[in-house]
Amino acid sequence: MERNARNLPETVLLSIRGRKMRKATSTPRKRVEGAEMVVASYNVHKCIGTDRKFDPERTARVIREISPDVIALQEADNRFGDRAGLLDLNRLEIETGLVPVPITGNSKAHGWRGNVLLFKRGTVRDVHQIKLPGLEPRGALVAEIDLDESRTLRVIAAHLGLLRRSRSEQARVVLDIMSSVDERPTLLLGDLNEWRLGNRSALNTLHTTFGHTPPAVPTFPSGLPVLALDRIMGNRHGMVSAVEAHDTPLSRVASDHLPLTAFVHL
Repeated sequence: MERNARNLPETVLLSIRGRKMRKATSTPRKRVEGAEMVVASYNVHKCIGTDRKFDPERTARVIREISPDVIALQEADNRFGDRAGLLDLNRLEIETGLVPVPITGNSKAHGWRGNVLLFKRGTVRDVHQIKLPGLEPRGALVAEIDLDESRTLRVIAAHLGLLRRSRSEQARVVLDIMSSVDERPTLLLGDLNEWRLGNRSALNTLHTTFGHTPPAVPTFPSGLPVLALDRIMGNRHGMVSAVEAHDTPLSRVASDHLPLTAFVHL
């Protein structure tokens, strides 16, 4: 795991100082040389913005701003009741080319325990819906995607718990996933809910597999991001680069999290 020298007060101070410098408009990211994919993780907060308005179309507009090849969404379904999906996935596919990784179970839900994984190219070879331990109903969605005839990418989309002990147990489950299948290029995307960095982080057990990761980037709260709750990690050195928050006027109000984006080299 990354070793970030900044502590929380320093991160807060930097966010306050940089508040006036935040982007006034959204502009497409310039692709890093050699990068094949734009990936993103986005906690959409059940499509409820910081203005307390339920607006799935606004959430979809943020996704269109990012224009990802792969994106993991968290809190994309109702948490209670019939747990129905909240986005218009058919329209999103028409507008962006993104299609959801298929799941089994609740026909009204978009994803697994709120986790939705969308991708543009390739064929899904296999999908696993993993229940994560803890008091809250958390889960991980593991997909094997054949990008072409010779390359397969594994993506783990996860939303970890609010309790530190639960996050530690859930991180160990992720490690079990990595050790129980053939070693291949793997991305871990999601809201991992860990604001601590360094030795105090509940995610330290992931260091052996995802050791060479870029520094954590603050994404929460979206109005003044100081906590790096959302992460994008790869199990190969140099696989993930140019990680940054998608910080635009629209994304600041669409959810309490900013989306996190990165380039992937395969």
